[in-house]
Amino acid sequence: MYKGVALSVLASSLFAVMYFFTSLLKPLTGEEIFGWRMLLTLPCVTLFLLYSGDWNLVRTLTARVRKKPAMLGAMLLSAALMSVQLWLFMWAPLHGRSLEVSLGYFLLPLTMILTGRIVFGEHLSHLQKIAGLCALIGVCNELLRLGSFSWETLVVALGYPVYFILRRKLKTDNLGGLWWDMLLMLPLALVFIWRGNPSALEAFPRLYVLIPVLGAISASALVSYILASRLLAFSVFGLLSYVEPVLLVGVALLLGESIQPDEWITYLSIWGAVMVLVFEGAKHVMAQRRRTSV
Repeated sequence: MYKGVALSVLASSLFAVMYFFTSLLKPLTGEEIFGWRMLLTLPCVTLFLLYSGDWNLVRTLTARVRKKPAMLGAMLLSAALMSVQLWLFMWAPLHGRSLEVSLGYFLLPLTMILTGRIVFGEHLSHLQKIAGLCALIGVCNELLRLGSFSWETLVVALGYPVYFILRRKLKTDNLGGLWWDMLLMLPLALVFIWRGNPSALEAFPRLYVLIPVLGAISASALVSYILASRLLAFSVFGLLSYVEPVLLVGVALLLGESIQPDEWITYLSIWGAVMVLVFEGAKHVMAQRRRTSV
């Protein structure tokens, strides 16, 4: 278990490092950085699947596509939804929108809970209802303050649930499905690189080093995340997922962004909601440990 916790925290830390690392890649655009990330990460993930013995998941899904070619259209949609998220993750730190994206990741566990209730008929626990109420206070404050959430926050908080619903409906919610998503993103990644500014590499030779480092960080983060998901109970793994948005806020503040006085009610309410979910997860983990120790 401790190895799984260490790998999960490592993955969250590496994703946060990558968030900050993006700011070092100027003058590359978010699109170019997304392109390089996909181009360099896919081979690493392929090697990991071959080494771990999970390549059969890719073969199985490929066989399904051959039998039912129409399925490829829905898989293209799945890849498009994921590509938007990965592009936004690279774009936000370059444009001073890191806090907005971080807020989306804080809201994501709550929107996932609501998605499970509305789409899949899952029941909410008492603590989940309290968390939802806390989040509602933050939502209302943001609506009173601006009239709406920023589009970056909404893309993360609402886009990921749609992506996960589609993957579950397609039965591609495994490593094979993730590999296919990345493969289908590759043409777009190559277009972004091709349409980028090749003179940037000549003008800033450090990019020849920084771009491969970006690929290494991305692949290491993803592999650590996958390994942690296998070593940990689902409840513990979900609990540790809250580490990442906390680190992303830290990166946003490090990059010079700040939380305005009238935003604190929004952030504190949503952070409170997250703390309630963390408390519920901790209770569940402790109950499981008691049962296994009896």
